[in-house]
Amino acid sequence: MKTLKLSLLAVVGVLAMSSAAYAQDEGGLKPAFNIGAASDYVFRGYSQTLEDPQVFGGADLAIGQFYVGAWVSNVDFGNGTDAEYDLYAGFKPVLGAVTLDFAAIRYGYAGSPSKSGQDYWEIKAAASVPAGPATFGVAMYYSPDFFGAANGDDAIYYEANAAVAIPETKFSVSGALGRQVTKPVYGPDYTTWNAGVGFAITDHVGVDLRYHDTNIAGTLSDGRVVVGLKATF
Repeated sequence: MKTLKLSLLAVVGVLAMSSAAYAQDEGGLKPAFNIGAASDYVFRGYSQTLEDPQVFGGADLAIGQFYVGAWVSNVDFGNGTDAEYDLYAGFKPVLGAVTLDFAAIRYGYAGSPSKSGQDYWEIKAAASVPAGPATFGVAMYYSPDFFGAANGDDAIYYEANAAVAIPETKFSVSGALGRQVTKPVYGPDYTTWNAGVGFAITDHVGVDLRYHDTNIAGTLSDGRVVVGLKATF
């Protein structure tokens, strides 16, 4: 698996940020694609690849305020699971200066053990507002049957985030503070945060250097720096 990941890194040729972008076009139907890789795949403070590199790709289709998309990445949980595929659909209405985002997201895992309960749904509700060169946002994700649940236990994730474009440069800084609230079957609730700097190499390629951490001690949840690069087209 590690050889495969490194081979894919060579094919991609870049390190990438680990998030899929939603395409928007008020004028009509618009497809968008993204591809890249990163030194680690960190999701809500936890490495999803046993601290190995990540390669990912995604496709989005937007029409007006509606969008659908898919995103795929390698993962490694040490149990035979080797890929994550996300399917999502949503609606982004604009109310004055506030952009809302309501979506349903399906997380699927290829190669997961039988009865592992790894596949799950989340419902997302988010809002963001610009303030000069900055954008501030909040989000909530609710799952009625969270990752690894054998008996349908739910979970909620809350997040506050901000991003600031540095005027007259190609740099930006951003960060997020989140709280994962789960049932005891998953372990303790925890807080996670990240902060980083991005640089736009071109209009379609960007590099990101980011620090992730949680208040949970552990090899996969300890503080780490992730470097990546993402191409969109």
